[in-house]
Amino acid sequence: MTPKSPCLLFLGPELGEKQTALEELVKSLGPSAEKTVYYAGETPAGQMVSAMRNGSLFADNRLFIIKSAENFKKKDELDLLAAYMASPAHNTVLVLISVENSISKVLEKPPAVKRVFYELSDQKKSEWVKNFFNSEGMNLTSDGVLTILEMVENNTAALQRECARLIMFFKKGDEIGPAEAEKWLSHTREESVFTLFSRIAANDFERSLQSLRILLAAGTEPQTIFAGLLWCFRKLRSYINLKNQNITDEWEFKKIGIIAPQARRDYSSASRYYNYAGAEALISLTAEYDYKIRKSNTFPKHILMDEYLYKIHSEAAAGI
Repeated sequence: MTPKSPCLLFLGPELGEKQTALEELVKSLGPSAEKTVYYAGETPAGQMVSAMRNGSLFADNRLFIIKSAENFKKKDELDLLAAYMASPAHNTVLVLISVENSISKVLEKPPAVKRVFYELSDQKKSEWVKNFFNSEGMNLTSDGVLTILEMVENNTAALQRECARLIMFFKKGDEIGPAEAEKWLSHTREESVFTLFSRIAANDFERSLQSLRILLAAGTEPQTIFAGLLWCFRKLRSYINLKNQNITDEWEFKKIGIIAPQARRDYSSASRYYNYAGAEALISLTAEYDYKIRKSNTFPKHILMDEYLYKIHSEAAAGI
């Protein structure tokens, strides 16, 4: 079995559903399929196309996956890939992957089939988490659900990973509330955008830089980091707004998505270094560097990310 088109575009930020679709594609190509993975910007497009044009002596089907496809921006590379996609090699499937909802229009033309994996709505994420624990015979309270969504990155791949770890600490029939969820997620969690935010909130530049570099070394895309921090900075702005109005009601904090005690501590700490204008500055800074990263073809991304983090902490030092 092979896909309807030999050229597929798997786009969008929802990593879990995207990975499931990719696994189904690999399965459909059969156990003898040969898989090759490239990253746009690391391997010349000409080398990729040559590899796709050259047949295999051993594999019935071949799958070529090119990640970070949003980095294809040069006209010669785009034209080369578009020419291949207009006349793809026999028994060869090409999948272009990006966290963006769209890439160059040159690559989105037929016969390419585009599929966008959009971020799940808050309601769907809540249902996903609740159903996960129900299937394990455990009862997760509504606040427990919100705590998990607050502490885990915003895609089902991360939710699947962290929830699978969390259930190891409970047995069938257990009720899991926000305190239990936070305790064991904090115990098992790896570096994430949220651990990075915790260190930013503490104004700890050295540990923030360490977190950032671990994330980048693990293959986390800058756009994923920006999206997560932007979400946190917007909540920080809302938190500071409540604080400025002397509002301390728990329900008001819940309405802006701050449930877990650790989250309350993080946002309280961050509000000591940033006021409302400072939170606005963080949001603008994130948008600025997101744009810089997207437009940069050759300048090392890790340097731009280090610069971005330095400016975040400079805002705190300035007491904005």
